Amino acid sequence: MQRGTDFLGCEYAILCGAMSWVSERNLVSAISNAGGFGVIACGAMTPELLDTEIAATKALTGKPFGVNLITMHPALFDLIEVCRKHGVSHVVLAGGIPPKGSVEAIKGDSGDGAKVICFAPTLALAKKLLRSGADALVIEGMEAGGHIGPVATSVLAQEMLPELAEEHVIFVAGGIAKGQAIAGYLEMGAAGVQLGTRFACATESIAHPDFKKAFFRASARDAVASVQVDPRLPVIPVRALKNKGTEEFTAKQIEVAGMLDRGEVEMDEAQLQIEHYWAGALRRAVIDGDVEGGSLMAGQSVGMVKAEEPVAEIIQVLMAESEAALAHR
Repeated sequence: MQRGTDFLGCEYAILCGAMSWVSERNLVSAISNAGGFGVIACGAMTPELLDTEIAATKALTGKPFGVNLITMHPALFDLIEVCRKHGVSHVVLAGGIPPKGSVEAIKGDSGDGAKVICFAPTLALAKKLLRSGADALVIEGMEAGGHIGPVATSVLAQEMLPELAEEHVIFVAGGIAKGQAIAGYLEMGAAGVQLGTRFACATESIAHPDFKKAFFRASARDAVASVQVDPRLPVIPVRALKNKGTEEFTAKQIEVAGMLDRGEVEMDEAQLQIEHYWAGALRRAVIDGDVEGGSLMAGQSVGMVKAEEPVAEIIQVLMAESEAALAHR
């Protein structure tokens, strides 16, 4: 884990996954203050909103934290400039292959900018991203919450860590909720891990009490992946707790596919409508507490989240479990 902590500049190489509406100033600062590495979820924020959020987070912690930017955001380069203005140390690029010039913009002309972390769903893409300037990678399995790929964490780890971990900083994510799992991935060569679902219901999380209660009631099998309705409208699957909102998303896809048929929208606009649907549905669940109509994005590790706990306690338990597991090897 030392390589991970050296890279991140924190005490424990435990990143918080960027969860829209959840990974904001309160949770991010609490994680960084507890020795982990908080990451602001920019999501659909405007540059002005991100500017405010970073400033507010810096007011709550003097420790390093990162910002997660979505590669398809229309104002990506303006968001990068906001991060640069604030001296953000690490930028995580998610949602697809980074557009041309984005990695260079983050790192700066003289390399004095932020470090770049990218998501790598395959070994070939991982190597390409590293060649293109990524400083570290997150390999995330399908057990994770929110947008997911098709391959399990354990398979990705076996395929990618032996190839990459010796020379590069690689974090593992997806379905991790116990320190024993962290220990296993560290032994395989990972420099650290990323957890989202485990932190979503922390005491410092601003998520609505009803959102948290839905997590406490759920089992692993309740966190299901969304279904793609139309192959012409490729939708990255989203893992969330099954409710009325997951059914409404299927209906939304049918509606947008119909608009495509009639030539009312272009493909880019159609995909953007799908993204906007998720952003709105997630806000209804997290902020308003609409646990039926909103989107309860959760990973399969949700079955191990049973109570509200302070962030510092979560991190200490994870580290104690990990150390105990390694001591018994």
